[in-house]
Amino acid sequence: MKAKNYGTGRRKKSIARVYLLPGKGEITVNNRTLDDYFGMETLKAVVRQPLVLTETADKYDVKVIVHGGGYTGQAGAVRHGIARALVSVDADFRPALKKAGFLTRDPRMKERKKYGLKAARRAPQFSKR
Repeated sequence: MKAKNYGTGRRKKSIARVYLLPGKGEITVNNRTLDDYFGMETLKAVVRQPLVLTETADKYDVKVIVHGGGYTGQAGAVRHGIARALVSVDADFRPALKKAGFLTRDPRMKERKKYGLKAARRAPQFSKR
């Protein structure tokens, strides 16, 4: 195994650069602890999902640099990045991670605003006179 394993995760406007290092299971996001960075328990659980699935939660330290988007998108991006990094560590993890859907890039993006409308689909208010 290499000293550092890398994975890039993306979701919506968020991009996460994930480094897996041999360690005891500490997760740091933008030089802050996981509990400090993500307030909601559901988001912390989302981030840990690939590690829990592969039973490697206490074998690797995870260092993440994430930017863009909101906290939910960032959590999804971190999950995607961790899953990709785990596959680079050991290819045997791939089937389980793929089946769980952690290696699939979520293609849903914000729809662009169209001219003549107030938002992507929101039309100006209609008035008969």
